[in-house]
Amino acid sequence: MVFDQALGLLSNELAIDMGTSTTLIHVRGRGILVEEPSVVAVERPSGRIVAFGHEAKRMVGRTPEHISAARPIQEGIIQDFPLAESLLSACVERALGGRGLVRPRLIASVPHGTDIVQRRAVADSARSVGCRELTLVSALIAAGIGCGLPIDEPVGSLVIDIGGGTTEVGVLTLGGLASANTVPTAGDDLDAAIVQWVRERHQLLIGERTAEEIKIGVGCAISPREGRAVQVTGRDLREGIPREITVSSRDVCAALQTPLNRIVDAIQKTLSSTPPELAADVYEHGMVLCGGGAKLSYLDAFLSKATGLRTTIATDPHRCVAIGAGKLLEDEALLKRAALA
Repeated sequence: MVFDQALGLLSNELAIDMGTSTTLIHVRGRGILVEEPSVVAVERPSGRIVAFGHEAKRMVGRTPEHISAARPIQEGIIQDFPLAESLLSACVERALGGRGLVRPRLIASVPHGTDIVQRRAVADSARSVGCRELTLVSALIAAGIGCGLPIDEPVGSLVIDIGGGTTEVGVLTLGGLASANTVPTAGDDLDAAIVQWVRERHQLLIGERTAEEIKIGVGCAISPREGRAVQVTGRDLREGIPREITVSSRDVCAALQTPLNRIVDAIQKTLSSTPPELAADVYEHGMVLCGGGAKLSYLDAFLSKATGLRTTIATDPHRCVAIGAGKLLEDEALLKRAALA
């Protein structure tokens, strides 16, 4: 007991947001020290890890036959345990910077609605780094804390976390969730919608990295009066040779309407199961967007128009879950209420 208490004083304390697109690690007292794409490059058939994070993401779509760049997490769920373990180990090692002589204490966030098997996969990955203590928390609650919402008060707060693989919608109150929904529609689906639109409209095949670059460059949820455009190169499906086209912000807006409307449906479904007093709070205070998908231009205006609710984008939206989980490291009372069984 005394030895464990001493370890608690000396150990590193980490909060982990291991998402479909990005893995972030918050170190207590030092902030977010790691922010890497959740991508691992592997040599086949040896299984040797060639690269991870930013270096591995640069390889996506550009690897030779004996190397594959893969994402071990899909739709917020670990699909390849060995790769997820390798990714997390590399990120934790980088976060600790050689200070890992004492086993760390970890908080790891998981998407709302994950079952016991999926949570066990996250827990096993976290324990693979040799942690002393592990606590799993809801990513929605961590996001609410990171957004600065008063989640421990008897007031309803609506948060929408649009990640890479899933969108989570929740009404938070008194440190818990009053109602929530998770849909497998998020940043990856926006990229896929752009790929499909370019294919159908121009008979041109582009990769997921190119689609993401289009989304970041000219993507928008509402078509602007003065649109922008980018030049895009892909493979002509009829001739089999490279060809360049022009894609405008209006084109991308049209391509994104179907997945964006699925997010609206998830918000409306969550609100329909929210107790009336909390729904009144949401109507008064509006909703807060976070996650990487919140950066899509005019998304706040699109959701406000679709739901009738005032919509605010969180400060530093893609880091909200990691920031919130980091704050839980410093608030034991709230952590006990937020912890998943």
